[in-house]
Amino acid sequence: MRALLIGAAVLYVGALVLLPVASLLRGALGGGLRAFAEVLARPDVLSALVMTAKLTAFAVVVNGTLGTALAFVLVRDRFVGKRLMNALVDVPFALSPVAVGVVLLSLFGKGGLLRPITDALGVEVAFAWPAMAMATAFVTLPFVVREVGPVLEEMGTDQELAAYTLGASPFVTFVRVTLPGIRWGLAYGATLTMARAIGEFGAVLLVSGGVAGQTETATVFVYRALEDRDDRGAYVVATVLALASIGLLLLLDVVRKKRGSRAEAEG
Repeated sequence: MRALLIGAAVLYVGALVLLPVASLLRGALGGGLRAFAEVLARPDVLSALVMTAKLTAFAVVVNGTLGTALAFVLVRDRFVGKRLMNALVDVPFALSPVAVGVVLLSLFGKGGLLRPITDALGVEVAFAWPAMAMATAFVTLPFVVREVGPVLEEMGTDQELAAYTLGASPFVTFVRVTLPGIRWGLAYGATLTMARAIGEFGAVLLVSGGVAGQTETATVFVYRALEDRDDRGAYVVATVLALASIGLLLLLDVVRKKRGSRAEAEG
């Protein structure tokens, strides 16, 4: 029975993960490493990869900072509407990314509710970087909050109160006491944010306009390349994204082990 279960698990993982990855690598490397490198050197490919990197960095910085602050508010403070705010944090998990794109277009697109304000300020939001950044930040919102929150609950406030008693300022207390305590939760949440941002497609596709070399991300490039029958380009960029995702999975495993070792040491 045990061997049967192991065999079923191997077949399941192989069918859903290994075979698609092998097919992806075959398509990307079918022309050799030189052809692979030539695709990566194309201006439109480099632009798409750089745009994805910029959006990912933006999401990590914004949600790493504001997500940590939000986790503090939800864990440490009591206020009217706390349950509603806590529920709203998980909305990106339930809402389709395409719906997010539609909402942003209804706000900032032609005839949008906030379009007169952005026009008056001379700021282009829809089909430009701002809308793409907002879409990416929205779909990655919950990860840091949901990873840092439980760590804060487990830590309690005793160490922070002791620091205050010794004369430490709130900033020093956060840097010297709180941040070291939540660092692995923050790292785990940031890594999940990166993984989600790299693979974002639906919302960004709608709000970016998909202009090659300007507002095209790596995932949008793959979509366009397949439509243009540029199979080699699509395979190569998809392979780069897959390798990035695998690297993040390995990083997550390292972070998970670090957290486990820390918990055992404190226990």
